Amino acid sequence: MSHAWMPTSPCGPDCLTGDEPKVGRFRAAWRLLHAIGVLLAALGVAPLMPIVGRRGRARLVQWFFRSVLRAFGVRLAVFHAGGLEPVPGRGALVVNNHISWLDIVAINAVQPMRAQAKSEVRSWPLLGRLATVAGTVYVDRKRLRLLPDAVAELASVMRAGSMVNVTPEGTSWCGLASGRFHTAPFQAAIDGDVPVIPIALRFRMSDGRETTAPAFIGDETLIDSLRRVARLRGLVMEVHVQREIPAGITPDRRTLAALAEASINSALGRVHVPGQRRRVLMIRLANQHIREGRALPA
Repeated sequence: MSHAWMPTSPCGPDCLTGDEPKVGRFRAAWRLLHAIGVLLAALGVAPLMPIVGRRGRARLVQWFFRSVLRAFGVRLAVFHAGGLEPVPGRGALVVNNHISWLDIVAINAVQPMRAQAKSEVRSWPLLGRLATVAGTVYVDRKRLRLLPDAVAELASVMRAGSMVNVTPEGTSWCGLASGRFHTAPFQAAIDGDVPVIPIALRFRMSDGRETTAPAFIGDETLIDSLRRVARLRGLVMEVHVQREIPAGITPDRRTLAALAEASINSALGRVHVPGQRRRVLMIRLANQHIREGRALPA
């Protein structure tokens, strides 16, 4: 079954480059053991999350995700991190291109925030418990009649002041190819009267070449992906925080989705030509920004 909340990606094993430098088996096994240790430590401190306050929870979440990156030998390269600084009392919809399970790890290593995830995550061993404690907003993608409630809940959470990370493509792609942004999360941003912050993600090796090796695609299991990432030597994950798209810039969710998608494609050096009507709307919005002296989306 495929629909706007359960899209499919054509990416599969053929997308994997496969020629990246690798560490030995012993080093890879140590990385996996290190990651398991981090996960167990996080489960140990999870009961403290409700009682340490918002700042304490943010520090614990950031420690966990940064430790996961260290365990797998991933170096983080962040551009314009200040764009993710939370504004007290104001929520935001944070959207990114979706490549890997490392996406949410990297974003929360920069700035801890809530996320929207499929309802199945709630029942995952160990990880489901951590996701729930971290305030994940779940959506049941198999029951379409519940999706309006999911949009309303997302809007309510952001209206209350929370930043929420959503992947509008709805599924992961290899990184060299990408999917179109679905519009439902952007309706939540409009309803919640919050800005949208686009983030462009890219994986490369230490020598600069782009790689698809961390992608979580096709029919592979999470274990398969974890093992492949653990073998990589010199993996760098780029996080490009784009200029925020202000709240109220448009009442049309399709236009808002197009602006966010264009911002991310621009950061990654890709060009997607929108339809004529959407181009006209985007030009009008750009002119409105200029007249009002507001920053244009990157």
